[in-house]
Amino acid sequence: MNVQQRVGPYTLLRKLGEGGMGVVHLAQDPSGRRVALKTMRPDLAGREEFRRRFGKESEAARRVARFCTAPVLDAGFDNGTAYLVTEFVEGPDLSSVVAQAPLTGSNLEALAVGVATALAAIHQAGVVHRDLKPSNVLLSPVGPRVIDFGVAQLADTPGAVATIATMMGTPAYMSPEQARGEHVTPAGDVFSWGALVTYAGTGRPPFGLGGVAEVVYRVINHAPKLDGLDERIRPLVERALDKDPARRPTAQQLVDGLLGRTGVPVSAATEAVSESWRPPVVRPSAPRRAFPWLAIVGAVVAAAVGAGVTFALVRPGERPGVQPGTPAAAATIDALGSRLEVRVDSLVREGARARLQWTVKNVGTENAPLVGKLGSGVFDETVSRVSIVPPGVGNPLYPAFKDGACQCFTVPKASFPGGAQLQLWAVFEGLPETAERVDVNLGPLGSIKNVAVTGA
Repeated sequence: MNVQQRVGPYTLLRKLGEGGMGVVHLAQDPSGRRVALKTMRPDLAGREEFRRRFGKESEAARRVARFCTAPVLDAGFDNGTAYLVTEFVEGPDLSSVVAQAPLTGSNLEALAVGVATALAAIHQAGVVHRDLKPSNVLLSPVGPRVIDFGVAQLADTPGAVATIATMMGTPAYMSPEQARGEHVTPAGDVFSWGALVTYAGTGRPPFGLGGVAEVVYRVINHAPKLDGLDERIRPLVERALDKDPARRPTAQQLVDGLLGRTGVPVSAATEAVSESWRPPVVRPSAPRRAFPWLAIVGAVVAAAVGAGVTFALVRPGERPGVQPGTPAAAATIDALGSRLEVRVDSLVREGARARLQWTVKNVGTENAPLVGKLGSGVFDETVSRVSIVPPGVGNPLYPAFKDGACQCFTVPKASFPGGAQLQLWAVFEGLPETAERVDVNLGPLGSIKNVAVTGA
């Protein structure tokens, strides 16, 4: 199509892409706002069944809330051309970014939460996406946005005959039931979420690549390959990729599981994603001059980590515990992709208040990033997940909070390679006065039993 050609009231500016259902253009509405306009294939628009279903589905798509999605703004026919208009999202698609490097850390977690949030919003509107794949997830400056759900079949029409929609989907990301040509429910989108997150975190889909028949056979019959996927989100991905749709979590349960609490509204989840998201760079950019103080901080952190220096952080008003030297208890474990030496330096009480201080050293050869691994939620960069268990106390004691802030260590956003070492701390309240020893649970760093409690 030539520049400035019109479809309905929209002016087409340039072609953005092309897929199995049609062509997507950057367009402009009468007010001058930029939008994405998708024209459906002429042979599809010419079918009576498609024309009937298109109107019904586009109406349903417009009910989807604007949370981690590119909302549908308009739909119609113009001289036999069926078109769908959505909000234009600035940013590359997931496949373009992962082609350079898989996502890691907070960005991988934000992607998992964002796409799950979008599915929750889509499913709440009674819609099934049916074709969730990397090219249908755009990475905007404020987080991932799911697109192209406007051609989904209504979720509340079980048993409906939909010969066109039945074959929709991309084999590497479709559910076993969709691959068999069966009716697809929201559970099918959850399966696709698991496949997509695996691809985002490892650079490869869980059932491999190849011919359509070969991939479909593996989707139906083989266990997914999740080697290298972040252990923090792997359990949820495994549940999402269950062959039985009835055993998969819902999209809302994915959001809750990732954020560490129940009943998280899609609005709150979207805000959490935006706050933690760091837009990935698709192509190397020209060097940019950093502010001097940022360069100094970066150099100090890099030098310290490289030299295996211990980081110690004491918040104002908190008195450090006894100096490390004679460990109260220690253990060496394989965790977070490397071998770690964990040492409790001190557990000092003052009344019912106690301060735990411990050291983690990477004695292996692989990077083992700690940020985001010791908190209670996917975006929690503190060590709030750590707990102590006094004898005779039914529930563990977790770090105390004051004015909404954890009275505990915040893990630096830095690599943690072999030889690196961190000293961490947390303050607990409610320690029984009779407790002389406690068990210390350090989350993925394991548990250390019978740690002595000493007086201030």
